[in-house]
Amino acid sequence: MRKLVCALACRNNGSRLYGKPLQNLDPATGYTILEYMIDEINTLPEVDEIVLGISEGSENVPFIEFAERKGLRYIIGDQTDVLKRLIDCAILAEATDIFRVTSESPFIYFELLKSAWDDHIQGDFDLTAPEMVPDGTAFELIKLAAYVKSHEQGEQRHQSELCSLYIRENKDTFSINPLEYPSALKRPDIRLTVDYPEDLVLCRAVYSQFKHLAPKIPLSKIIDYLDNEPELTKLVAPYVPAGLETMYL
Repeated sequence: MRKLVCALACRNNGSRLYGKPLQNLDPATGYTILEYMIDEINTLPEVDEIVLGISEGSENVPFIEFAERKGLRYIIGDQTDVLKRLIDCAILAEATDIFRVTSESPFIYFELLKSAWDDHIQGDFDLTAPEMVPDGTAFELIKLAAYVKSHEQGEQRHQSELCSLYIRENKDTFSINPLEYPSALKRPDIRLTVDYPEDLVLCRAVYSQFKHLAPKIPLSKIIDYLDNEPELTKLVAPYVPAGLETMYL
């Protein structure tokens, strides 16, 4: 029996924007990016549990407090070995597979998950993911065994936040399933992850526009909205190329 668990790596770092997952998506209510993501993922029946992979260090205590307040299980691990933290999350939850998203990217392409999970199981893939969607909206489904192999055989750079880098660099030894989805959503020019203050401005505007649909805001609606808000997309345009360098490897 396969079990899919969301492993969320959490760390209060970042010279560009500190404490990104705990930034307010809705400043009026104090509703954070991480809270939104937990609420969103909890609506996905394919995901059995959410486990936080919290980095060691006193600056990360707020994530422990958050997990305990929300009734989430968590592990504490090495700051730089993000891959090991995700593996430990899966082991704690007795998962066979990991639902991988980043904790500073609130708007997941959730509509694709059911068919993706079915494909992932039926094809017995190591990695299943959509390519070329807006930065921050993609997810990955990864066999725990593939991550364990990556950690054992990879180098230090493979243990960073680019957790699936080893798999993507060794496509001859892993089975990868690039998902199909509507071409209108193939918009790598759109950025929906929070790494800079400008990203936060944009994501707050998206949430404010669609909070009546939260926590499941359709990706198509977000794209249509941003296509009609050039001033918002102009804010984050300088950061799009760098994001693309690590999105699709």
